[in-house]
Amino acid sequence: MQLFYQPETESHSFLSEEESRHCVKTLRLAKDAVIDVTDGAGKRHKCVIETADPRRCSFRIVETSVEQPRPYRIHLAVAPTKNTDRLEWLVEKAVELGVDQFSFFVSQHSERRMMKTDRLEKIAVAAMKQSLQLFKPVIDPIIDFKTVLTLLADQRFLAHLPENEPAGSLLKTASPGGTTLVLIGPEGDFSTNEIRQARENGFKMVTLGATRLRTETAALAACHIIHLINDNE
Repeated sequence: MQLFYQPETESHSFLSEEESRHCVKTLRLAKDAVIDVTDGAGKRHKCVIETADPRRCSFRIVETSVEQPRPYRIHLAVAPTKNTDRLEWLVEKAVELGVDQFSFFVSQHSERRMMKTDRLEKIAVAAMKQSLQLFKPVIDPIIDFKTVLTLLADQRFLAHLPENEPAGSLLKTASPGGTTLVLIGPEGDFSTNEIRQARENGFKMVTLGATRLRTETAALAACHIIHLINDNE
């Protein structure tokens, strides 16, 4: 099954130029072919191609179904990596696993302090379609650490592997349901001051395992753990 993305299906009966090119030129779909189109907000439209134009492929909706969102949400707040490829890989794989929102932030030890989200949005859409999901995750503009501490969630955690003090694991600390926010630090880890500020703002310090993980690995581990907690409920 081929899934295409068109966020404005209520008012638009055609695919974007990029999606049209993929549909007509790459997949060689012609007039009267049946395709599935999602608005990225839970709707799946069964459609019939009316004009196989690689610049503006028009379609007719013949059936619509609505998928309800999960009873829980996963919000990852991540200090972006210096390496762009690793950051893009993180977004792709986290979307495939099923993440609802990304908030990227600047930490004291961050090596990347500027970031454009246009490319990440395209990667997220491609991963959503490839994994046949109907909800496109939110990707927020980059924010500072003080702002990330004000993000709202039902439960909020800071992922950190301390050396001289015990910390509970995310698997045993988090509860199913609601929105779970997990802060993932930069390659140089959170500073002592940032850990203190997070705790003062109600964040619980948790581990994601017994080993130190790269930023992108930690984010994927957190996403997977939250799914496990909710799937076993």
